[in-house]
Formats: sequence, structure tokens, C-alpha cells
Amino acid sequence: MSKLLIKNARLINEGEIRDGDLLVNGERIEKIAAEIPADDSMQVIDAGGKYLMPGMIDDQVHFREPGLTNKGDLATESAAAAAGGITSFFDMPNVNPQTTTREALAAKHELAKGRCTSNYGFYFGATNRNIEEVKALKVNDGCGIKIFMGASTGDMLVDNEETLDAVFKHAPIIAVTHCEHTPTIRDNEALAKMQFGDNVPMSEHPKIRSANACLLSSSKAIELARRHDALLQILHLTTAVEMGLFSKAHRTEKRITAEVCVHHLWFDETHYDALGTKIKCNPAIKTTKDRDALRQAIVDGRLDIIATDHAPHTAAEKARSYFKAPAGLPLVQHAVLSLFDLADQGVLTPELLVDRACHAAVDIFGVEERGYLREGYYADLVIVDPNRPYRVQKSNLLAKCHWSPFENHEFSATIDTTIVNGQIVYADGELTGAIPGQRLQFSRAR
Repeated sequence: MSKLLIKNARLINEGEIRDGDLLVNGERIEKIAAEIPADDSMQVIDAGGKYLMPGMIDDQVHFREPGLTNKGDLATESAAAAAGGITSFFDMPNVNPQTTTREALAAKHELAKGRCTSNYGFYFGATNRNIEEVKALKVNDGCGIKIFMGASTGDMLVDNEETLDAVFKHAPIIAVTHCEHTPTIRDNEALAKMQFGDNVPMSEHPKIRSANACLLSSSKAIELARRHDALLQILHLTTAVEMGLFSKAHRTEKRITAEVCVHHLWFDETHYDALGTKIKCNPAIKTTKDRDALRQAIVDGRLDIIATDHAPHTAAEKARSYFKAPAGLPLVQHAVLSLFDLADQGVLTPELLVDRACHAAVDIFGVEERGYLREGYYADLVIVDPNRPYRVQKSNLLAKCHWSPFENHEFSATIDTTIVNGQIVYADGELTGAIPGQRLQFSRAR
């Protein structure tokens, strides 16, 4: 059936929750109303008072393809994302080969065709040597330009002052930055080695990847963006001190926006003893004070968007010692549920959750016709049962790396159903096998 009717739902959208029905016709939302009569042409889902929301648009993931597919790939990770209520993702360029030419960017889009359960967009990566490629980018070639202003893989660290200035000056679309000051980190690593030798404990990670290292770099990015009136989003903020850099204005009134990731809202330094390198990430998870400041900044508008920075590594890699264990953790399957736990705790509301996780990317990146429950928009939808707990176990993990920092945690809510472009891709705890993901379209120019 081309028509799908969702009845008796509690729709979370555009700052309110209201009861109603939603009709999907083909790939799109045809009608939203208090009541829509069913007929024989429709497949009907009775939501029974469960939440109905737009799918999360995750603006920062590392799905590891091409070249690193022992950790994850576009097929496996997009399926895990869909099971977690993420219906669109933006993937990062630090793969192999790196996405640092327009040719590599086009090849990555071709690689994704027909293989992604969720919708996809890809970043172009800046380097110290590809400014002409940056200048030649057109709107809708990719979702944005990624600038690693902190240590990265390969040659993607952009630390040449003239190059940085040129990228911000000429970027035709939004730039997104990883902000950590590499010289500060290296100094901190040297101090840690002097104290601990090769046996540096994980508790040192937030001291090595320090708040000051973050502040120095994010301040630099903001200065460059203001100098050239560039569009900028700073990714995965982690510190209380950086919150003073950002405005409380609505994201549509700002040219500089800020992102926070679910693990920085959830974990703090007290979790290192139990989880160790499983929660090693860059920038580091820091203090309880920092975490609480991030939560408050979501509420007051300084932080505009919530993402995952899903970055899977094998369990064997993560079991290594501090300096040898890679940074990153798998998060897409449980991001939405973690946010509903925070809502259940009163940290944020369901309406605010949807605004930051679903709506915000549309406004910041210019995603076309997605991210809202609106007639005529693509039917990327998630039904969430807030009254049915979900326990994370090895047996229900879908990311290729097959581990999670949330293992054995019981979330307060369950992803009941995920719909992508009008097709049910996840229901009753199982993927349906549908692969309807499409290339996202972007319209926001500099």
C-alpha cells in the first residue's frame, strides 16, 4: 500500500505536543489532522498514544566507509541509526581515501546509493593543501566543509594560518570545526608521560584534552568566522567555559552555531573508572560541572543542535592502553533513547529534544523538506513508546563493532517504529529489510 495512516499519536513538532493523526502517501506526508478516517487503501498503525516525531537528523557521524569497513560501513551503521530513530545522517571525510577532493565526494555519494537505510549527506574535508577544491565547491555538493582544527587522522589537521584564513574566507557553504589546540594537547601529554610513564590512566584524558585546549581553538574559529562573515558550526562542545562564546539567539538569527553530542550530555569524568577507554573520545568527556553547563546551554539556546559523533572502533582496539586506544564510541542506536531518558529526568523536555535533534539541522544546513512534521515534507518519522523500557544487550546491538557504552542500561523509552521516505524500516524490535535512504538535498549557501 502506498498510503500509511498513523492514528492516535501524540505529535511532537515545532515546540508543542498535540494529539492527532498523520497520513503518508508514497514518500511524503499528505495530511496532519486531529482525525483522519481510514479506508481500504491505507495501511493503518494505531500509535495508541505513543509519541510521533520527525526522525533525528544526525549532523556528525563516522560510518567508516570507504577504507575502514572493519569498524563499520554505510549499510550497517545506517541500519543501526534507523533502529535508533535517526532517519538522516551527515558522514565525516576522514576515511580512506579521504573525502578531500570533489571527485572523492562524488564517489562517496555513488557508493551510498541503494545501501543506506537512512538518508545521507557527506562532508568535504579541508586540508592544508586543497584550498582550490574548497573554492570550487557548489551548494548541494555536500552538507558542509569539515575543518579539523585539532589533531586528526592522515593530513586533515588544518594548522597553517594562511590556509585557515583562506578556507573561512572562501568557503561557499557552512564550515564545521573540530576545535582543540594541538600544541596544548601535546604539552599535556608530555606532562602525563612524565608522571605516569606509559601507564597513563583514563582519568587523565580530560586533563590532556583540556578545557583550555578547546577554548583556544574554538575562540580562534569564531574569530576567523567573524572576520570573514562565514557560516560556522563548532562541533561537539564539551566545556562550561566555552559556553560564554555563544549567543542565546535562535539559530535562524545566528551565523555561528554550536553542537553538543549525546555522550557529553550523559557521561562525565566519574564514568572513567567503570568504562575506561570505552568512553575515550575527542574532545574528552570532562567534569560534572561541564556536563551540567552543556545541559543548561541546551535549554537557554547557546547550544543549537544535538548529534552523536558516532565513531565505532573494534572492541580489541578499544581494549588497548590509553595512548594506543582510539577515540570514539558507537552511539546512533541509542542516541534518541538517551535524550528521552534526560527528558524523563527533567533535564529537557520532549519538545526541546525534537527541536535540537530533528529541526535544528534543517535550519542550520538548509536540509530540504525534512526534519519537521509538515504536509508535503518527506515522511521520515519515528514512533516512540515512552512507557516501555528498553534494555541494551549484546543481542540487540546492530553497529558492526558490536559493543556499546550503554550495555546493560535500561532506557525509559523504546523506539517502536521508524519510517524513512514513507517506508517502515524498523518495527517490533527488528529491521524490516527496506533500504529507502536517499541523498539529502541542501540549499543553504554562505
